[in-house]
Amino acid sequence: MPWSLTACVKNDTIIRRMIDRSKKISARFYESAGGSKPAREWLLEMSADNRRIIGYDNETVEFGWPVGMPTCRALGSGLWEVRSNLTGGTVGRIIFTIAAGEMVLLHGLIKKTKQTPPQAIALADKRRREIE
Repeated sequence: MPWSLTACVKNDTIIRRMIDRSKKISARFYESAGGSKPAREWLLEMSADNRRIIGYDNETVEFGWPVGMPTCRALGSGLWEVRSNLTGGTVGRIIFTIAAGEMVLLHGLIKKTKQTPPQAIALADKRRREIE
């Protein structure tokens, strides 16, 4: 059952509320014509701690879609980015699109500047057009 009953105490009164624990959208990795999954390969190169952080942020999007800042930001042209603050002060991004009711993870990167690099957005947009 996707719904669960939770209780919390507020001013010595038990408050019961329903929380939806089902995914709003499922994530999958983009797969090229040659069978590679570049976002997955990028993710596997990360440390276990950073993979956990990115996974948690992606899960936040899956269970809470639509999600806004600070976790998710629209890039335009049907692209969004999941924003992750990683260990060592680094910043990671997964660029995704929504296709056929799924969150398709197109590209992953470590940001080194304030803006998401235009070439990363262009590559993700190329991949987005391939799956349309």
